Amino acid sequence: MTAGQTYRAWDKGEIAKRVASDIPEGWYVNLGIGLPTLVADHIPQDREVVLHSENGILGMGPIPTPDEVDTWLVNAGKENVTLVTGAALFHHADSFAMIRGGHLDLCVLGAFEVGQNGDLANWTTSLNDRVPAVGGAMDLSVGARNLWVMTAHTTKDGEAKLVERCSYPLTASQAVTRVYTDLAVLDISRGGFVVLDMVEGLTRAALQELTAAPLHFA
Repeated sequence: MTAGQTYRAWDKGEIAKRVASDIPEGWYVNLGIGLPTLVADHIPQDREVVLHSENGILGMGPIPTPDEVDTWLVNAGKENVTLVTGAALFHHADSFAMIRGGHLDLCVLGAFEVGQNGDLANWTTSLNDRVPAVGGAMDLSVGARNLWVMTAHTTKDGEAKLVERCSYPLTASQAVTRVYTDLAVLDISRGGFVVLDMVEGLTRAALQELTAAPLHFA
C-alpha cells in the first residue's frame, strides 16, 4: 500500500468473481493454469458459460470438494476438476483444433508483464530460478477471440507488471484486451491502458505510481 493510502486490495477470490461476472452468456472459455482457474467457482449459476481445457475437456465445473475428487480427471495444469452435465472429453489434437480454429470466445491467462499495446509475457522471465513453461498459452493467446489477463498489479518486490513495453520474452503480440488486477480493471485501447474500475480508497495518482505506463480513466 502507498503511504497515506487507506485501501484494501482485492483478494484472489474477489478478482476471480469480478472476471466471472463479466463473462457474457453462452461464451466458450479457456481458463489458464494458476489464478484464472479460480474463475470456475464464481460463474453465476443462472449463466451458461462452457469451460474448455486444452488437454481435452469441454464442460468443466467448479473445483471438486475432497469427496468429489477423481484422480484421473485433471485440467491442463494437472489440477483435479469436475464436469458439468453434458461435458465432453476428446483428443488433445481436437482440443487444439478448437483453439487454432478460433472457436473459443475467451481465454483468461496470468502474466509476468502486460504491455500498453496488449503484448503479453507470461511464460518465462529468462531468470535462472524459473523453468520456462509455455504450455498452450501461445496458441490460446492468438486463437481465442478475446484475451483477458488476471494478475497482481505489481510483483512481490513492488515492480510494475503493467508496462509500456514488455521486457520479458513475449507469449503473444497485441493480443490482450482486458486486465484484471488486485487493484483495478483496465481495458487496452489503441491509446493504452484505460481504467474501468479500481479498489475503493485508492487514488488515481497512487494507481499511476504503481503502473509503468500512462493510465487513462474511463
